[in-house]
Amino acid sequence: MEVNTGIEYFNEPLYLESGRILPNFKLAYETYGRLNNDKSNAVVVCHALTGSHHAASRYKNDTKFGWWDAMIGDGKAIDTTKFFVICINILSSPFGSTSPLDIDESTGLEYRMNFPVIVISDVVNAQMRLFKKFGIEKAYAVIGGSLGGMQSLCFAIEHNKFTDRIIMLASTYATSAWAIAFNKIAIHGILNDIMFDDGNYDVNLVKKHGLVGMEVGRMAGHISFLSPDSTSLKFGRKYVNTDGLYELKGRFEVDRYMEYNASNFAKRFDPLCYLYIVKMMNNFDCTRHFDNLKDALSNILARLTLISFKGDMLFRWQEMREIFDVMVELGKGDMVEFYNINSNYGHDAFLVEYDKFDFYVKKALEWKI
Repeated sequence: MEVNTGIEYFNEPLYLESGRILPNFKLAYETYGRLNNDKSNAVVVCHALTGSHHAASRYKNDTKFGWWDAMIGDGKAIDTTKFFVICINILSSPFGSTSPLDIDESTGLEYRMNFPVIVISDVVNAQMRLFKKFGIEKAYAVIGGSLGGMQSLCFAIEHNKFTDRIIMLASTYATSAWAIAFNKIAIHGILNDIMFDDGNYDVNLVKKHGLVGMEVGRMAGHISFLSPDSTSLKFGRKYVNTDGLYELKGRFEVDRYMEYNASNFAKRFDPLCYLYIVKMMNNFDCTRHFDNLKDALSNILARLTLISFKGDMLFRWQEMREIFDVMVELGKGDMVEFYNINSNYGHDAFLVEYDKFDFYVKKALEWKI
């Protein structure tokens, strides 16, 4: 599989939904496979909240594969012998695209908390600029899970001629109060961490030690990605062997796991970027510029494949089913399919339990126009 990574710079303004303007911007991206001569085989894969453009393969001297490596590659569900797969790092992310840590040319200083609030529509509009540079007028398909699913739905509604196939996993048409409540723990923890210093923290210090507020928020977020069944199966009530049951700071194995995951994440992911992307997720509502969901979905011209997971506590399967029901009500039943996967893993099932849904993705990609 041919893999290429790059950063594209745009010396042109990006007008944002908020009314603010990014005078210029950059997008990091990674591609897999080869674009054919008529540029008709591009499959756009949109990443989730803490993901990046590194969706597949493994970098030299790196132990980890891309976040969807099991799905993308030669002979896999998203077959790179057929498709040119492109994954773009979203605006606000710390992994190469324009973010709060970039320089505001009007001041000569990093944006920090003066960075504009970015919404999903802004992210998608920026990506459309990159596709134009690639000469891709129409993608073969757009696929995304969670925050990536929000981007996919945005493509379907706001750029409805860009593709004939949309595949949306473990996502929603509008972020619920339940999900916003989970995110609030992270927001509150970061903003009130003394080391955060109103966004003026030392980046290198945070990379070395992390923020305690970020760790607490990550723990809450991670719980929302799992489920009672998956945590019980993985940890049960096992106690750490080196800790005493009657020591106040003694830990269960699930305690140790949460500490380890949160500590690593707080050093890996920039806290300001996290705040901006969580805000992006909280703001998402595809009906915001329409009268209702029916009015918003009436714009869709592509075939829509919806894949939800029964154990998803963050974006419940009923939210995806509602999209299906409204499409049917619109008389577009032949343009939509809905699969509710029998999974107790939780929200992150779309990143883990590939064998339960990869054939549905493959089937959707094989659909003939």
